[in-house]
Amino acid sequence: MGIILLDIGNVIVDVEFKKFCSSVSRHGAAGAERLFNRYCVSEVKLRFDKGLVAPSEYLAMMAGDPEIRRMPINELKTAWQDIFTLTDGIEDAIQRLRKRHAIWITSDTDPLHFTFLLNNFPVLKQASRYLLSYEHGYLKREPGAFTEILGTVFSRQPDEFLLIDDREDNCRCAEACGIRAHLFTGWPRVFEESGDF
Repeated sequence: MGIILLDIGNVIVDVEFKKFCSSVSRHGAAGAERLFNRYCVSEVKLRFDKGLVAPSEYLAMMAGDPEIRRMPINELKTAWQDIFTLTDGIEDAIQRLRKRHAIWITSDTDPLHFTFLLNNFPVLKQASRYLLSYEHGYLKREPGAFTEILGTVFSRQPDEFLLIDDREDNCRCAEACGIRAHLFTGWPRVFEESGDF
């Protein structure tokens, strides 16, 4: 039995950051694009994902942004969280993988997103471990993320793990640490190319 390291975003669930940006923008599509760059793919978002910015601080930052329409903080929080849909085929894929392997979730994510995901998508509860950037402080493009993973089990070798992730830089980093990686483009291709690992 090996260990499958599953990414969340665009592997277990599809992520629609632009849904959030469009729903809160005061200035239409142009404003939504600026909000996307400011809060969804920025350095401050990476710091949030690494646990260096508290959820209350991140929400306050957005609430104080003049490009975001005025709304109660709970409404803003809901808009930030409600951006996910299950990826096609994930439930069957998890069942198939669990027959032969342990499932660990490893994700570059923030606590607001992860809490929402765990509460609203039961498929995530089928994992036996969660290794999250905001808890250990590393993104998967950084070797520390995989050192952290390997350090949790001393009886396993790196080649007993397989990362399934949609980002090339994360896959390259895993492979540099001795962990096999599959660049995710859809569940049929995972099984077509890797069989049952």
